[in-house]
Amino acid sequence: MNNFTRRDFMKASAAVSLATMTSPMSKAFATGSDKLRIGLVGCGGRGTGAVGDCMRAADNVEIYAMADLFKDRVDSSLELMKTGNKWVQKIEGPSRINLTEERCFSGFDAFQKLIDLDEIDIVFLATPPGFRPQHFEAAIKAGKHVFMEKPVAVDPAGVRLVIKAAELAEQKRLSVVAGTQRRHQKHYLDIMKRIHDGDIGEIVAAQCYWNGGGMLGWGPADNPQWTEMERQCRRWYFYDWICGDHIVEQHLHNLDVVNWAFGKIPVKCMGIGGRHIRTAPQYGNIFDHFTVEYDYPNGAKITSMCRQMDGCTTNVSERIVGTKGIAYLDGATGKITGDKPFEPKEASPNPYEVEHADLIAAIRNNEPINEAKRVAESTLTAIAGRMSTYTGRAMKLSWAMNASKLDLTPEKYEFGPMKTNPVPMPGITKLI
Repeated sequence: MNNFTRRDFMKASAAVSLATMTSPMSKAFATGSDKLRIGLVGCGGRGTGAVGDCMRAADNVEIYAMADLFKDRVDSSLELMKTGNKWVQKIEGPSRINLTEERCFSGFDAFQKLIDLDEIDIVFLATPPGFRPQHFEAAIKAGKHVFMEKPVAVDPAGVRLVIKAAELAEQKRLSVVAGTQRRHQKHYLDIMKRIHDGDIGEIVAAQCYWNGGGMLGWGPADNPQWTEMERQCRRWYFYDWICGDHIVEQHLHNLDVVNWAFGKIPVKCMGIGGRHIRTAPQYGNIFDHFTVEYDYPNGAKITSMCRQMDGCTTNVSERIVGTKGIAYLDGATGKITGDKPFEPKEASPNPYEVEHADLIAAIRNNEPINEAKRVAESTLTAIAGRMSTYTGRAMKLSWAMNASKLDLTPEKYEFGPMKTNPVPMPGITKLI
């Protein structure tokens, strides 16, 4: 579809384990049997990988429909499901891929065509996050269970829409799982339980990091035949309206862990950062480093760092400091030191599969789980850090949640001209 306005877009949007997957079903699904059918919206590597993760986590699940802005992404995703590569495992087993050309959609309205299929039980949302709020709202209004990748928005307006849709999902007893896989990872769960039980005392500080590589070569090579809208959608990681910047798209994982430890979101933040390596126009308008100080309700301050620069020390981890001990966490392991030391003895099962096992079990057992509000709040935490950094202004998260008018949604969804917001300049860029 070549001309889809923002009004059209909005109108169209009118803890169990892997072992529990053997539990008997408590209800029939849209298929009229015990088979669950997935519709994938967003056919990049993450969406394709999520479908495979779900297939390995549960039996009697199939991919039934696919949708993406670009038909070539639908085609490449289907091929990747069948063959796999070094990043994505191929889908094994008979009849796991049940697709026809009529159920593979492309265009700005592709998501709605997929969601409108009565046979779909679960919608997987894995597009760039700028589209997530509207897609999530549409799926919940249609009565679909949802797996959605993080982050779930790029601005406060989107966060508010997700929270409103989360409330509707609660009323409809729909299950929603977000791609914050650490919330489903055994060593994180074990250590977080001990933190909440008081093993490290009161939390007085924390540090969290996603300091990684530059990603300067990310995305397809530029094509002079693309319109500016197509260029930004294909190279979405480099534009604030569709990516949210890497503090939102990536570092949200670590901020979500800190929010989990506190059981609350911060009350205010102050950030600094900039664009030191990522200077060429092809890298859009996002920064390459952020440092943000967050204040939590009990007076504790945490330091948040994320960086995308090659040749620098990497660190992706969290450190929670209490009056009686310290918890150290990363994607591979963790430990507690202090009065009640603890170190997990066994490796965690693959959390990318466990999160899907938890979702499927919740649906089959008719015991809904709904992670939408908490991932929306963690998304807001990251967005507020970005807004503070871009503007150079300290800000309260309550203001961001309730009063900010920032809405990065384009006025039109069509392939054609598309303005690029200027690179932010702290002290000049306005806080909206």
